[in-house]
Amino acid sequence: MAENVQGTDVVANAQGGTAVVVIGGGYAGVMAANRLTQRADVTVTLVNPRPAFVERIRLHQLVGGSHSAVVDYRKVLAERVRLVVDTVTRIDAAGRTLRLAGGDEVGYDYLVYAVGSGSADPRVPGAAEFAYPIATLEEAERLRPAVAAAPASAPVTVVGGGPTGIETAAELAEEGRAVTLVCGDVLGPYLHPKGRRAVAGRLAALGVTVVQGADAKVAEVTRDAVRLADGRRLASAVTIWTAGFGVPDLAARSGLSTDELGRLRTDETLTSVDDARIVAAGDSAAPSGLPFRMSCQAAVQLGPQAAETVLRGIAGERPAPIDVAFVSQCLSLGRRKGLLQLASKDDVAKKTHVGGWTGARIKELICKGTVWQLGYEARKPGVRTWWGKDPKRAELLAAAGADGTDGMNGTDGVEGAGARRVREGQAA
Repeated sequence: MAENVQGTDVVANAQGGTAVVVIGGGYAGVMAANRLTQRADVTVTLVNPRPAFVERIRLHQLVGGSHSAVVDYRKVLAERVRLVVDTVTRIDAAGRTLRLAGGDEVGYDYLVYAVGSGSADPRVPGAAEFAYPIATLEEAERLRPAVAAAPASAPVTVVGGGPTGIETAAELAEEGRAVTLVCGDVLGPYLHPKGRRAVAGRLAALGVTVVQGADAKVAEVTRDAVRLADGRRLASAVTIWTAGFGVPDLAARSGLSTDELGRLRTDETLTSVDDARIVAAGDSAAPSGLPFRMSCQAAVQLGPQAAETVLRGIAGERPAPIDVAFVSQCLSLGRRKGLLQLASKDDVAKKTHVGGWTGARIKELICKGTVWQLGYEARKPGVRTWWGKDPKRAELLAAAGADGTDGMNGTDGVEGAGARRVREGQAA
């Protein structure tokens, strides 16, 4: 991989080829950048605010002290991809240039928008001031010393009953921390009831106090407590906020069409409804008004397909509609146990799950396998030529009057189960 660089010169191509810039070096962005290198006449630049790849699915381990949650880009990024360590502050679609926080501009012929997601605005009094979010590397790094500095017996409150909340609560409880998990309506809303019972049993064995129900919603966060909607006061030396996800407002600030969460609106080929030279992937994409659950599982499928849309555009070919299918949701419940919740292709939990030590091993294999998958695409870009298919998505698109290749086509506002969970702050 080339040395980190900045400025407009990084997209120059001496052979007069096509310059493609990818914004965001997460799961989707890295997959897209690697895939693009299969054409020798394409210059690929990745703009990312950090010099290392973040294993976001391990951030709870960083907080618990069992993993750094970062990987050297040399292990996952193709040598031909040039890494620019900076932040894009504005997209000038008309001029095909990006303004960087460092003051430089980067030009492009095609742009892949893969800025990912982060913590949502909690909109709860005191939460922004006194609670610690955990959706980004910097947030997790800020939380780690706060947890370490608290006495072992000090109460820790985790807000949010989705995967991040469950994993963080289990990780800290296994260390001997006194943890309360505030779930809102229900623990693990994605899970099948059988899987939910298994998670509840593991949390109970670890000593986690689970607070859930209609009144178990946070009304206020203070320096040393969490107050619930029913008036209960939970003492809390450290409050961790995992409820809900949001996306950067870069697209909206740049005048591009976005959905209500700020995700870039695209058609079913991931092409922006505003500009055929802009393609989106990952958590920040809203294809056909039916966005997928924010997850690395979706990102590693959307990233390479976004790249294929760009490559077909360069070749003057019609891009193909995306194919994305889900398999499961996997949770670590501390270092010794876990849960693999099997799911249908349209992202609905099934009755079957795998728990215990086997579930923990599967979770670890998935974490390692995801990094391996990124590296494999770097070494052999374009080898994978098939994708899992969800026939129900095609049915929803047809019912909404969309053919999948010409913008929103009336599908605006149509949501799948996964999209609803994200909007309601229940998915991770």
